[in-house]
Formats: sequence, structure tokens, C-alpha cells
Amino acid sequence: MSEPDNKKKRRPLKNLPPDRFQPKVLLIWLSIVAAALLLLYWTPGRLNPPVNLKIQQVVEMAERGEIREGVIRSDASGGRDWAIVTGELKESRPVGPNSEQQTTSFRSAGRLTDANMERLQKAEVFVEQPATTVWTQIAAQVIPFVLIIGLLYFLFVRQLRQAGRGAMSFGKSKAKLLTRDRDKITFAEVAGCDEAKEEVSEVVEFLRDPKKFTKMGGRIPKGILMVGPPGTGKTLLAKAVAGEADVPFFSISGSDFVEMFVGVGASRVRDMFEQGRKNAPCLIFIDEIDAVGRQRGAGLGGGNDEREQTLNSLLVEMDGFDTTEGVIIIAATNRPDVLDSALLRPGRFDRQIYVDLPDLTGREQILRVHARKISLADDVDLKVIARGTPGLSGAELANLLNEAALLAARRNKKKVEMIDVDDAREKVQFGRERRRMMDDEEKKLTAYHEAGHALVQAVLDDGHMPVHKVTIIPRGRSLGSTMFIPKKDMLTHAMKRMLNQIAMGLGGRIAEEIVLDDISSGAAGDIKQITKIARHMVCDWGMSPLGPVSYGDNQDTVFLGREITRNEHLSEDTARKIDAEVHRIIDEQYRRATDIIREHRPALDKIAEALLQYETIEGRHVMEILEHGEIKSPVLAMPPPLGAEDQSKKSAGKPAVKEPIPPDGAPEPTPA
Repeated sequence: MSEPDNKKKRRPLKNLPPDRFQPKVLLIWLSIVAAALLLLYWTPGRLNPPVNLKIQQVVEMAERGEIREGVIRSDASGGRDWAIVTGELKESRPVGPNSEQQTTSFRSAGRLTDANMERLQKAEVFVEQPATTVWTQIAAQVIPFVLIIGLLYFLFVRQLRQAGRGAMSFGKSKAKLLTRDRDKITFAEVAGCDEAKEEVSEVVEFLRDPKKFTKMGGRIPKGILMVGPPGTGKTLLAKAVAGEADVPFFSISGSDFVEMFVGVGASRVRDMFEQGRKNAPCLIFIDEIDAVGRQRGAGLGGGNDEREQTLNSLLVEMDGFDTTEGVIIIAATNRPDVLDSALLRPGRFDRQIYVDLPDLTGREQILRVHARKISLADDVDLKVIARGTPGLSGAELANLLNEAALLAARRNKKKVEMIDVDDAREKVQFGRERRRMMDDEEKKLTAYHEAGHALVQAVLDDGHMPVHKVTIIPRGRSLGSTMFIPKKDMLTHAMKRMLNQIAMGLGGRIAEEIVLDDISSGAAGDIKQITKIARHMVCDWGMSPLGPVSYGDNQDTVFLGREITRNEHLSEDTARKIDAEVHRIIDEQYRRATDIIREHRPALDKIAEALLQYETIEGRHVMEILEHGEIKSPVLAMPPPLGAEDQSKKSAGKPAVKEPIPPDGAPEPTPA
């Protein structure tokens, strides 16, 4: 959202809490103390030490005209006729008997008789000053100590109180006020959630011009709850609201309220709203509100008294007898199912905004925002990157570009190229390459396993999720990977596509059985995931002869966010039918994938041979083998891994559990 042309004059912040301790303040205080000590103890005489003379010598020199000027200062502590005489000579004299340093200053202390005083007064070069008292001497000795004690008080006692570590500030709110000039974020820096920005834009307009809504009888929502997966930009969107509205923005985490002492959290809630009233209109952002807003009375033996009192205080402050006008609460959570129902009713959190994972267009916009700070080469196409990263959040996309920049810097490049982005994407999604030594038998097993996945997917693919890359280089927990990139975002799960995915997941195990006449533990992850997909099809999606009935409606007892007990509304006969349907679906796809591999056995051998030769081939190479019986296009050599001393020296290892297919059968690019 762009700034309006007719900007209004911003109101200055009032009653803001004091800033935290800064090194500049300490430097100013140290300078003041140093200057005071310098004025007290560092006199010009220290730079030009005077010569010590007797009173009689001074009197005789004054009569001879050798003194330019002088001062007679009587000293009350030494008696009535005790005096200190200082001044300047017309000609310089040595400071000491054996000293080469010359000076024109002199100093003399002793008894000054009335006769000598008359002789000095006749010289007309001396000035009398009042005597120094005992109080002035005491002040000269005490003032430095007072300054030092004041500095220690400022450094320790005052800073402990400001840090909130004193006993009196234990119940104070820990909400942090963001500095608007330094931490300002606008809607231009938030991408991929256009619908959520439209929802919160009403709050921005209200904070800018409240009369526009109040004259129509409307009121702004008191609370906005942002719900969504981690990394989708809930906190960033809340900061953008404060930046666009240009109002004070307090930020606090839900865990900051809860302490081991009962009543502290409620006190912090009241203090937080008191700060909000002083700075109204303002925004208060509570991150991870499920830490304090969890359902009351849940769990074994009742709830936690401290947490429930904190929640009760929050409910009263948001919409109780003492309502707060001009204080808008924005909260974020990824667990809305555990929040108390009283917290979600209208009047408290009036509006719930779902910040979902970005779609294809949103991912491209997010990449463009984060790519501003990165030097990209001309061959980098952000649209291609967005298409190849389905299911990634905004934080994960930012991390992907950062990994690409670090990878290009380690390769001594001046700009980030497309190959760096592809390697970073595979590293983020599938894990870093691990060069492990495998003997010929292990490499052959892995090659045929991955070739089975790639062959079945290439035959069954309807054009929506083609094979992207096949490799036998270990990544993460897998010894090999078969990667897919969908042509578009998959928003629904079609039955035919789910059956194809089950058949593809079984392709690796079937290839091992047909070619090697043996099976390995490498298909353990595949078996788990295809079983989960088949059970979803039967229990949740109604894709079986059991009909469109949901068998996954379970009642869970929520305690600390975990499932302690589960009551399933299923009879034993129905459970047996579900297990039989899951088994039937997997058996049918097993026979289907077996027929495909036996029919295209030459292509399977060609793909495995290419993997043994090149270690990594592209999806187009798989299609060329399937159509022409051989690879037509050149195979690009994979760059050696960073930090590897010798590609040929690899440590021995056994087949690992394969990287799982996405849960719920989500068609994301993944190693198979």
C-alpha cells in the first residue's frame, strides 16, 4: 500500500518510557567528572612550577623592583599573621639548586609581620585577598568524593532499576517500544499476503482518521488475531501496520507474562495496558498468544492458576467494565485450536486473519522483495524459482536466497547465478550433499531404486508434476533422491493423482525386487508415506467403497498442546474394513507399478546406467530414455562439493531410510 498524497501531520509521542542505558550517557558523565577534577586539582602552576622563596627574600626583591606582580593570601588555619605570597618575577630563575628548568613564578609561605607587610605595600605590586577558611578546605576535599559516589550510583543502582531487576519492578510489563525512525516497516516490504494486508488496512485508516468511521456509527475491532503457519510473516505484517499508521508499537511475547509466582502475569497485563492508555492510540502486538491464552480448565487435575489469572486479566482489560479506547491488540499464533473460546468472541478478538503460505504469485513477490539486497546475475529467473518452491513460507524463501548468496561467495563469484539458486534450493529442501563411498553393489541398488521411482512417475505423469532431477548422491537421510517440481500449485488432491503417487512411491522397492531379486530397508520411508496417503483417502477424503464418511473424527484431550487421550468413534468391524481398504489400494498400485516397470525394463536399465555413470541426471534425460532409448541432450557435470578434499575418497555406508513423500500426499518436490 502506497502512502497517500495528503499526509497529515504526525502527533508527537507523549509519555514514552525512558530509553535504555546508552554508552553516550556514560561518556558525558565521565567527561563532567574529569573536568571537575581538573579544575580542582590541576592548576597552571603544575605546568610551570614556582620557585620557593622566603618571606624576607620576597620583601627585599619587591623593594629592588624585581617582582612584576603578586598576591598576598592570608591563611586562617596557620594563625593571624600566617600568609601565602605568590606572584611573577621580571626575570626567570632556576626552579631548584641543581635544576636547569627556569621559571618566573614564585611562592612563599610563612609569618608575615606588620613591618614586612608595610614594605610590601609600598612596592605597590601586591594585591591582598581574603583568607581561606576551614569550610573552603573541607569543600575542596569532599566535592571529588561526592562526584565519584554519584557516578557509581548512576552506573549501578539506577541502571538496575531501569533494567527492571529491582524488586519493585518485578510486576512491570516487558513490552518493548519499537523506535519508529529506526524500525519502521511499511506494506511495501510485505509481500505474498495481499488479502491479509487488505484486512489490516482498515486499522491503518482508522488510526489515521478515526472520524471517518465513528461518524458512521462504526468502531474499529479491538483485537486482531493472525493465524497461520510459522514463517508466513505474521509479525512482519503487524510491524507494517504500526509503520503505516505511524503510532507507538509495543511488542511482547506471550511467554513474558507467565512466571512461577501467582499474580505476576496479571500485574504485567495491567501495566501493559496502562502504558497503552498513556500512548493511545497505539498498537500492542502479542506474539505466540497461545502461551497465555490456552483453554482454561484443560488437562489433568485442572489448569495452572498463574496462567489462568493472567488470561482472566487479559480478558477483562480487552472487554470488561474498564474498557480501553484507542488500544488495539494484534496477536499471532499457529495454534488457534487451543485458545480459550472467551478470547475469540467478538469484542475481544473481533477479527481473525489467516496468513497462509504464499501461492505462485506471492512467492515471486516475496523473492523480489528479498532479492533487492542481493546481486543477481541476468540468468536468474525469479518466476522459475517461485514455481520450483511450492509450500515454502516467506522466511524459507528469504533463507533460500541467503544460502544462494553465501554459496556464490564461497565459489568466488561476483553475482549469484541460477545454478547457485538451484543448489541452494536443493540444499534447503532436501539436505546438503554428503559424499559417502559406496561399493558397486550399494551404488547399483541405489541407482535402480531411484530409477524405479523416476520411471513410474514419468509414465504416469499427467503433465502436472514432471521429474525434475534424479541423483544417487546422498542428501540428508537418503542415499538418493528423485525430485519433482509441479507445474502449478496443487490446491486439491485428486484421486487419480494420489493413486499415481502411491504407485510412484512403490516403484523403488519393485525395481529392487525385479532386478536384484532382493529388497532393502531403503523403502522404509516410502512405505510409511504411501500408507499415510492411503489412510487419508479412506478415512478423510472418501476415496474408497466405504463412501463419503469421515472416520478421522477423534476427540482429543488437550493438555500442554499434546494429545494425552484419544476417543475414536469406530467399531472394530469398521476398523477392519478401513485396514482392508488401505491394504487393497496399496496392493492394486503395487501390481500397477510392477506392470509398468516390467513393460519398460530396458528404459529402467538405461536410467540406472546413466545414474551410475553421471550420478545425477535431469528430468529431460529420463524422458529422452523413455522415448528414444538413449540420452540425446548433454549431461551437465555436477560441481564438486565445497570442502571436499577428494571426490574419489568416500566413507562407506549402508542404504539409509528414504526421504519421505510429503504428508497428506501434498505434491511438493521431494526426494523419493
